[in-house]
Amino acid sequence: MKIFIGMIAGVVVGVIFNMLDIAFVNETIVAGFFGMIGTMFVNALKMLVVPLVIFSLLCGVMGIGDIRVLGRVGGKSFALYMMTTAIAIGVAITIALFVGPGQGFTMEGVDASGIEAKEAPTVWQVFANIVPSNPIAAFTNGEMLQIIFYVIIVGIAALMLGDRSKPFAEACEYMNELMMKIVGIVMAFAPYGVFALIAKTFTEQGIELFIPVIAYVATLTSALFLHLFVTLMLILKLFSGLNPFTFMKKIRSAQLFAFSTASSNATIPVTLRAVTERMGANNSVASFTVPFGATINMDGTAIMQGVATVFLANVYGIELGLAGYLTVIAMAVLASIGTAGVPGVGLVMLTMVLTQVGLPIEGIALILGVDRLMDMIRTAVNITGDAVVSMVVAKTEGQFSQAVYDDPNAGLADDDLSVDPVAEEHLKEATRPKGSMHPSPAE
Repeated sequence: MKIFIGMIAGVVVGVIFNMLDIAFVNETIVAGFFGMIGTMFVNALKMLVVPLVIFSLLCGVMGIGDIRVLGRVGGKSFALYMMTTAIAIGVAITIALFVGPGQGFTMEGVDASGIEAKEAPTVWQVFANIVPSNPIAAFTNGEMLQIIFYVIIVGIAALMLGDRSKPFAEACEYMNELMMKIVGIVMAFAPYGVFALIAKTFTEQGIELFIPVIAYVATLTSALFLHLFVTLMLILKLFSGLNPFTFMKKIRSAQLFAFSTASSNATIPVTLRAVTERMGANNSVASFTVPFGATINMDGTAIMQGVATVFLANVYGIELGLAGYLTVIAMAVLASIGTAGVPGVGLVMLTMVLTQVGLPIEGIALILGVDRLMDMIRTAVNITGDAVVSMVVAKTEGQFSQAVYDDPNAGLADDDLSVDPVAEEHLKEATRPKGSMHPSPAE
């Protein structure tokens, strides 16, 4: 609730400051103070990502205990992520073709300087780059796919060593709990960070930027919400049988974080916490599926690429045809595998898609003004897809606690508050690695 209040207050303050347009306020308060608080908050979240992924994924791999089960979990996750991304962009293109955003638009007065096309990688390059030539460099640069690959290999090797890996596994469990405690510390400052980020965005961008491209914004927002509330919830219900209303209530905090930071990677700690502590997915599964999804699952970005392609095709009066749109779908799915979960990367990947179908990349200038706000919405969609797939995989693998999922207070208790012993026992059961070589430290 504090985060939600911070977000609404940020919108109000940002719109007021934008209307006043006072130089001192814009430079000192907005760009200076708000910028500092927002940057500190996002950096604090990013600070957690690599060590949290390393230790939670190691705990997950060793907790699964069976290499064949790990392969099954990975295969399910990859197939589901690719399926949801393909569905997302297919739905987006269909809606965009029906609405027809961009018809009658003019490119006059649009500054397209500084936009450079990104060369499309081949399928072979995408998969070849998963294997790091230097693991330390991968950790330093935050190359999530390479980090995940390397950590999985280390976890598998630890499993193969058997009982000799017990001290290593215990150390990883401790470090994982330590990182989650740091997540709690950072989250205490979340309302202020969210307020600063939202206020700065609305002060700098303003509401009026939506007017020239209102059809694009309306189409993109509709497609994003349709995928969020209909497609993903149907997938959750059909593949896991879980209640979508309960899911939406419990993923709300992660969605707010994603909306304010516009970064799937920065939201990993919050998503992981929501999926395990709030919804009962076992850490052995969630510690793999959540960072994996933050790296390759870009439903919201794929939707943006589909709508933007139709919009720009209409602006330039270019008919892409069925083959062109099928190419867009294929390129968006391929691009999602190698897209980093950081703010603004969707536009960079859009240049690759536009180049592939022969559309001028200068058209991106039309949507630059509204992209930050759209990026915030599509990031919330991205992490919701991560959580849906995580719950489906956890449920189908039997690594899931229905009691925690049904408990509205699960994962809400703070250290300084009294804890319901029943809920606490459910939480222990949910986070205990099945087939682990040792009990969890919480026990």
